[in-house]
Amino acid sequence: MAANFWNSSHCKQLLEAEEVDVVHALDRERGISLDDFKLIKFHMSNHITKLAQHIKVRQRVVATAITYMRRVFVRKSMVEFEPRLVALTCLYLASKAEESIVQARNLVFYIKRLYPDEYKYELKDILGMEMKVLEALNYYLVVFHPYRSLSQFLQDAAINDVNMIQITWGICNDTYKMDLILVHPPYRIALACIYIASVHREKDITAWFENLDEDMNLLKNIAMEILDFYENYRTMSEERVNAAFSKLALRP
Repeated sequence: MAANFWNSSHCKQLLEAEEVDVVHALDRERGISLDDFKLIKFHMSNHITKLAQHIKVRQRVVATAITYMRRVFVRKSMVEFEPRLVALTCLYLASKAEESIVQARNLVFYIKRLYPDEYKYELKDILGMEMKVLEALNYYLVVFHPYRSLSQFLQDAAINDVNMIQITWGICNDTYKMDLILVHPPYRIALACIYIASVHREKDITAWFENLDEDMNLLKNIAMEILDFYENYRTMSEERVNAAFSKLALRP
């Protein structure tokens, strides 16, 4: 792994938001809108998180798996790369990349317990998709996450409010329900999470932010993306999910 983010393949792969918010031509032919595209990725992020809770892997594995999944769909269509199988495979691959290995057969066992009517995949399906996912990722498996920066920033800002700390970490986890990790440096995502939590808890840490020599407009823009997400996806109706998946000729 690169010694720091700025020398990493992750940094070199950062994209503009406009590059991420692009529906593949094959998916557009099925009637998939940009909203459908985001909703399906959000839905699969939740599936990865729920499955990971049952197999008991670290949050870092979850975050890496979701990042892989989102990277795949920057390059590949959902028609060709079935989202549920990609999500399973990304969790399997992330467990290996983060040295917290989960057996593929265990993934199959738990996914069938959790979603018996939705997932019909077997061990061979995950192993077969693994190489396709690796190729889609161009074999770049390094992912830097906001968590380390977040911990350091909270300490540096002398934030001891337990509720604020919990809120900040919760927001950080929620950023993986969006594409922020594909667009912004991880440390900046961490700062945006602290900014939102400080406003929510009415804690004035303006002086601390000013001392960082960071562009506050950039942080506020990220914060607005997160808040807009909460507003638009506070509730994810089954009908909306069904409608999006039906365009792919898949049941969610």
